[in-house]
Amino acid sequence: MSTLYTYSDSNKIKTWFLLSGFLIFITIVGYVFSAAMETPVILYFAVGFSIISSFVSYWWSDKIVLAMSDARKIEFEDNKELYRLVENLCITAGLPLPRIYIINDSAPNAFATGRDPQHAVVAVTSGLLEKLERSELEGVIAHELSHIGNRDILLATVVTILVGVVVLLADWFRRWTFWGGGRRRNSDKGDQLQLIIIVLAIILSILAPFFAYMMQFAISRKREFAADADGALLTRYPEGLARALEKISADPEPLEVANRATAHLYIASPFEGKSDGRHKRGFFAKAFMTHPPVEERIAALRGMDV
Repeated sequence: MSTLYTYSDSNKIKTWFLLSGFLIFITIVGYVFSAAMETPVILYFAVGFSIISSFVSYWWSDKIVLAMSDARKIEFEDNKELYRLVENLCITAGLPLPRIYIINDSAPNAFATGRDPQHAVVAVTSGLLEKLERSELEGVIAHELSHIGNRDILLATVVTILVGVVVLLADWFRRWTFWGGGRRRNSDKGDQLQLIIIVLAIILSILAPFFAYMMQFAISRKREFAADADGALLTRYPEGLARALEKISADPEPLEVANRATAHLYIASPFEGKSDGRHKRGFFAKAFMTHPPVEERIAALRGMDV
């Protein structure tokens, strides 16, 4: 029988399996591009650039995201009920109390950010506070605290680095080929093997970014499933989170503060459309979704034993 414990553990294993595959994929892409260009310099530069960029985003991403979302920090006196709810769940989860922010937006949604549990942030919209019952709000907060406890923000940063490396490598290789780098080298050497490597690298430069984004979204979806399971385990009431997801996905109000850069942070995507649970999405539609279909998340929650 499947339980929340086994469900969460299974998704964590799948996440790390995907991440390992991602690292192997990048190693292969980098090797092929380096062999085609007969120089490792561009690979070193791409990796270094991505690491520096991710270092900046890792340390200041919470401030950037909060500013983009127009979030306002609150203290205990501003919303005692919300503050106590978060505090009680943190005690249960063994986590330090995160900073709490409210976004003035009528659409119900929430996200967590911050580089580690000691510098974490939980942000909720005013619409979430107005439209959810206490048990539903508790389920949403528990989900976000699970992201914090599972270090999902760190994992997302690492995956962003890897995607950035692939995209940069592919872009630079296409530019190199456009300016005739491959033609000059092969006309000089007449090396058929080198020509094959360059053709393979050109194909990879086109396909690699798509595969990289697919892997990134797959990891993101697995982390959402894991946070659902861990959040339900934390509250011991999966139905609360299930009903919250139903209300959030069915709400007609657009989340005006969201954009493509921050969409993956929210508990439910503000851009992937509303679902009534009666239609199925194809493989390619799911492959480029930042979140699992809401109907699948709800079914998983209602099928779990606490």
